[in-house]
Amino acid sequence: MSAHGAMPKSAWIFPALAVVLFAAVTATAYSFAPSAAGTLFAAVLLVILFGTVFAAVHHAEVIAHRIGEPFGTLLLTLSVTIIEVALIATLMLGDKEVPTLARDTVFAVVMIVCNGLVGVCIFIGGVRYREQDFQVAGANLYLTVLFAMATIALVLPNYTLTTPGPVYSEAQLEFVSVVTILLYGVFLYTQTIRHRDYFVGLSGGDAEAVPTSGALLVSSIVLLIVSLLGVVLLAKKFSIVVDAATAAIGAPPAFAGVVVALLILLPESVSAVGAARKNDLQKSINLALGSSLATIGLTVPAVAVAAFALDKQLVLGLSEQNMVELFLTFVLSMLTFGTGRTNILFGLVHMVVFAVFVFMVFVP
Repeated sequence: MSAHGAMPKSAWIFPALAVVLFAAVTATAYSFAPSAAGTLFAAVLLVILFGTVFAAVHHAEVIAHRIGEPFGTLLLTLSVTIIEVALIATLMLGDKEVPTLARDTVFAVVMIVCNGLVGVCIFIGGVRYREQDFQVAGANLYLTVLFAMATIALVLPNYTLTTPGPVYSEAQLEFVSVVTILLYGVFLYTQTIRHRDYFVGLSGGDAEAVPTSGALLVSSIVLLIVSLLGVVLLAKKFSIVVDAATAAIGAPPAFAGVVVALLILLPESVSAVGAARKNDLQKSINLALGSSLATIGLTVPAVAVAAFALDKQLVLGLSEQNMVELFLTFVLSMLTFGTGRTNILFGLVHMVVFAVFVFMVFVP
């Protein structure tokens, strides 16, 4: 969806449908069960939920364009994070508790973004333009913060001595939450104010934006609130559908994390691929790597707070197999973004690593 011009019909239809669906389910006390009717309900739920997530991101972009930086970036990131935390917390507290869901979702986001999305963008750009350029300084800042936060949040819990196993103690989790928020906050300041030029395309940046009218701004504010509310209200039913689907296909618990990650990343992924097709790889990198940073920097602390409040254990440490995949992603990303120029081979290698990740989810 475009952040400018007339509001597309889907931007208000899907939030309205989300509220109507929740009201109908509540009024009829509908309980999802695997059946023909249940399959139809699941399909309707997923379409409305995906559409509402797209609508929320669209309205956040409209407001962000009007209020400027850094508040615009903060609003967009906060909107996506609210959706992600709502889905993760609801799934974690479902009929079948999944203490590893936050870890699986964060790891899936990193793998989807740094291998799947980055690979597709670079490959498409390479096919259309042979080579594409981007700012090495900006990519290095993304990777520096991402590597540090991912290692602290997903690897270090396996090697702490205060508590056994892949978990942090309460004091450690509090400290890590503060550190990740601090890192993300300083990065955001660097990106939007201190070194904004590091994240602008070499061609000179974005085109002149179309002014946003006052009426459109007010409508987007109201519909953003409705969209976020709709996603949060439908999160419980979504968790039940995901649990049923996981059991039906015999998928491992990590499958739920991949589903949540795909739902959250879909709107920004569409924008990133579109930018690569227009020879604006810098924008693709900003959207892709920015999503992974926001996921770790904001979602992990938010889920930690929820775990404290509800007295739930939060498992963050990755398995040895996942740590190998994460390390491979780190090394490959440093090589890909180290020269400031990409081609189809870089993209293909990233896509192969992503394919390995997806395959290993089902055949570990």
